[in-house]
Amino acid sequence: MSAAATTSTAAATLPRPLADKTSSSFLKPTLFTPLSKPTPLFSLKAKNPISDIVFHSSEEHEQQQDMFLDDKPREECGVVGIYGDPEASRLCYLALHALQHRGQEGAGIVAATPDGVLKSVTGVGLVSEVFNQSKLDQLPGDNAIGHVRYSTAGQSMLKNVQPFVAGYRFGRVGVAHNGNLVNYQTLRAELEENGSIFGTSSDTEVVLHLIAISKQRPFFLRIVEACEKLKGAYSMVFITEDKLVAVRDPFGFRPLVMGRRSNGAIVFASETCALDLIEATYEREVNPGEVLIIDKDGVQSLCLMPHPEPKSCIFEHIYFSLPNSVVFGKSVYESRRKFGEILATESPVQCDVVIAVPDSGVVAAIGYANRAGFPFQQGLIRSHYVGRTFIEPSQRIRDFGVKLKLSPVRAVLEGKRVVVVDDSIVRGTTSSKIVRLLKEAGAKEVHMRIASPPIIASCYYGVDTPSSDELISNRMSVEEIREFIGCDSLAFLKIDSLKNMLAADSPRFCYACFSGDYPVLPSGIVKRVGDFVDDGLNGSIDSIDGGWLQGSKEQKGDLDVNYEEQDGKVAV
Repeated sequence: MSAAATTSTAAATLPRPLADKTSSSFLKPTLFTPLSKPTPLFSLKAKNPISDIVFHSSEEHEQQQDMFLDDKPREECGVVGIYGDPEASRLCYLALHALQHRGQEGAGIVAATPDGVLKSVTGVGLVSEVFNQSKLDQLPGDNAIGHVRYSTAGQSMLKNVQPFVAGYRFGRVGVAHNGNLVNYQTLRAELEENGSIFGTSSDTEVVLHLIAISKQRPFFLRIVEACEKLKGAYSMVFITEDKLVAVRDPFGFRPLVMGRRSNGAIVFASETCALDLIEATYEREVNPGEVLIIDKDGVQSLCLMPHPEPKSCIFEHIYFSLPNSVVFGKSVYESRRKFGEILATESPVQCDVVIAVPDSGVVAAIGYANRAGFPFQQGLIRSHYVGRTFIEPSQRIRDFGVKLKLSPVRAVLEGKRVVVVDDSIVRGTTSSKIVRLLKEAGAKEVHMRIASPPIIASCYYGVDTPSSDELISNRMSVEEIREFIGCDSLAFLKIDSLKNMLAADSPRFCYACFSGDYPVLPSGIVKRVGDFVDDGLNGSIDSIDGGWLQGSKEQKGDLDVNYEEQDGKVAV
């Protein structure tokens, strides 16, 4: 499949190579007293914030709908930045391959070419579909940034694929962003009121406008001033003709790490798995609230702004990141293994075999099996060759979508009492189909163990989750969920046990999806995730209704724009 792609060029000055020995001037970010606990913006209806084990007599639940839903939270995107390597764009390409799990709908690379030009190639599709040898030949130079994107609603539009490149009076700048700005609508309304024109529906474009209108000099101070106006989650890399800048929001919601290749090239990436692939040595995280400037003079570190206690996303360790990555200073593999061990200790059940829902439940299942003393086997085989589209036969096949992706192994399951470990339950639709698959393959009993607490609230910091009304744990108790998915017993990882496992690091993580307590309260009108706003091209506002918060009259008064009420919701 060929991917649509665009190329663009911009005049700039000749970049200078990175010196072999970079000079560092570090201004260590200062720790500040944590903010007081915020009041949730809306009430939650969860019956079961802390889980128990629930048993029942065997009775399979017939599902009312058979929608093909992935039924997992989705990471918004992944970013890469490379400075000082003659094959920067090719290394970006490889690093994006390593981060493909963070976004599969679009990819792009911007390179600072030797003749002083910022050149970009972006496209819709997987990294391997967007780039080929001829495309990479268009991106020479020692410096480059890259991005993989997940489209959150409607079709993936090429105009929304990052990195973005824009010109302003002092030159050109490219940006790649992972996260979500919770005050995006407020900022965009203010900018449009003052004459700004937006060409995409991405919140990232707001950052470029704020840089353009800043009066600060030099360039990195424009970034600092722009970021001081942002609220929410952002891990970003910027590129100019002679600089690379990395910045992370004061709460450190999304990961961003720094590494170095043997030739002295500096690498930034969302996960350490990208560093491993291109043989870069991990050095450290970009600290929350830190700006790192890389240029001919080496590496400089600045504190972006006074910041509270970090609130890093715990779901990076539960689901998003690859097991071989080190995220927020901790091994993802070890975290998931411990989640499984805790489940085995707190939620034991007699069984014959432990299996996982691949791929994200595998490590937790290994931990469960080791602690419980039961064998771990592959009871479900995942197909890695299912495309994004498929044709279903006219004679309807029950659970067609799940059967395309997961195949039960009858030799492992038949006549067995089975514990199946998964990382999370979102809507519950996929879980019910998996239970049905296992029982149809001959499993005598199916006991589900979930290596995370119940998800009862939407995320506004760069993760695509359904509205709270769609989250099954926000609507049902554990017993009701067990009945819905049709398993013989069900247990979640308790949130207190999760925090105890993290020990002293526990206060540094965000648990908003489990508690509804948001470190940064969304303001005004807030979409669920960072890449989609209805712009008349992707369908009506009803198609993303679940992604909007209720607005109060007080909130309306905060924006100098016109509003109208539609079914109790506020629309701009």
